[in-house]
Amino acid sequence: MSALEIRQEIFVEMLAQARAEAPIEACGILAGHENRVLELYKMTNSDQSTDHFMMAPEEQFAVVKDIRTKGLEMLAIYHSHPETPARPSAEDVRLALTPEVLYVIVSLQEPAKPQIRGFTIEADVVAESAVKIIEEN
Repeated sequence: MSALEIRQEIFVEMLAQARAEAPIEACGILAGHENRVLELYKMTNSDQSTDHFMMAPEEQFAVVKDIRTKGLEMLAIYHSHPETPARPSAEDVRLALTPEVLYVIVSLQEPAKPQIRGFTIEADVVAESAVKIIEEN
């Protein structure tokens, strides 16, 4: 699998959301084509939790509909870890129920050096997958 490419401005938007919502985990969906993210959809963490996220179902439905209408594909589900490393927690693995998407984690553990990492999670098996921040449009 080739690296998921996220434009710099989309990463900045994800990071701003993570910082604004901390200490609650921020979450959302990334959509695009052929591993290149074209759209970011910020979602509401309906559980308002500091150690896991749950997307509001009505928002998920609307986002999936918009993705299909635009002819895009869901590439990744992202969330933040306000105080822990960018690696899936046991709770993240347990709740990874969407097949064939990347799970992207933005860590604010070191505020001056935020980290972003991607993972495939299927049947409780976690494997890191490259995420590349690109500057082009």
